[in-house]
Amino acid sequence: MTTPAPAAPERHFPCDACGADLTFAPGQDHLECSYCGHEQEIPPAIGRGTADLRELPLAEVLDRAPAAEITDDLRLLSCPNCGAQIEITGPEHASTCPFCATPFVTGTGAQRQIKPQGLAPFVLSEAEAREAVTRWLGRLWFAPSGLVDYARKGRRMTGVYTPFWTFDARTRSRYSGMRGDAYYVTRTVMTTVGGKPARRQIRERKIRWSPASGQVARDFDDVLVLATTSLPRAHTAALQPWDLSALVPFQPEYLAGFSAEAYTIGPQDGHAEARDQMARVIRSDVRRAIGGDEQRISAIDTTHRDETCKHVLLPVWTAAYRYRGKSYRFVVNAQNGRVRGERPWSALKIALAVLAGAALAGGVYWWTQIQQQGGF
Repeated sequence: MTTPAPAAPERHFPCDACGADLTFAPGQDHLECSYCGHEQEIPPAIGRGTADLRELPLAEVLDRAPAAEITDDLRLLSCPNCGAQIEITGPEHASTCPFCATPFVTGTGAQRQIKPQGLAPFVLSEAEAREAVTRWLGRLWFAPSGLVDYARKGRRMTGVYTPFWTFDARTRSRYSGMRGDAYYVTRTVMTTVGGKPARRQIRERKIRWSPASGQVARDFDDVLVLATTSLPRAHTAALQPWDLSALVPFQPEYLAGFSAEAYTIGPQDGHAEARDQMARVIRSDVRRAIGGDEQRISAIDTTHRDETCKHVLLPVWTAAYRYRGKSYRFVVNAQNGRVRGERPWSALKIALAVLAGAALAGGVYWWTQIQQQGGF
């Protein structure tokens, strides 16, 4: 008989002054009470910077049954629409997905996952994130009138810690291929000038190929891989760059008042993606090592050593709202304010723009005809 996973503990950080739940203050190093304004410092044992984070040996992380000391049991809300899995730490059993606004309910029991080794705390407040979205919407072409006001007055934004994997490796790659050096030859061709045949000299580019082989080495640090499928990859890619120097060792106080998304892309798939990223960089290194004007790569054989991994959480503000019966969503990098989202289009504005363009083209054509006929 299978023993069920133990229930994950609820996280609460009561205010020392009034007993209400505290929340982490973005851009600060303390928790705040929204009821009485009391501030409580996060225990100072936490160091900043990636040097303070524990890197896990890759073999431990890729183990199908990882050791208990690097895992935790999480209670999750599972979205049936976008697949997001949001960790719950209180008594709630139903909520709305922060990524697509779909109602969802908690799963059965707890799920065991690898613990985060670090996180980057929120820097932007909800008000600052909303202002970033408002500015982004204001720059959109052909957006419906009133969209900015609608979004500004819409539902609250949700702060979500989004899961990522980082991978480190020392690599050495042997390569073989061909180096191409350009040179030019002059040759004579026949052409027609004024209806008569004529000779003309042209310079023709040619490539002299020679064998090339050797090896390149590169150390990779914190190759970042998104560990969730809840958002389109284009959305999260547009939020880069992330400041990984702001990572701190994981401490639950930083999650107070925010949601945390559990990973749905496991370390095995994450590692495969990281290897692909490394391979692209190594291929560029090989091209530089071959040199010349052009390169042909026949083979690259890479050895990876000292591979490590860690699970980290990065901060995102997200909002999903409905406009004229359709759902739209936005995400904001809570470190730098970069925005990516979905947007509606105004059919009326597009039609007016097309008519204006047609009128302008017609005016230009009319003026050209007048000029050709000698003007007025």
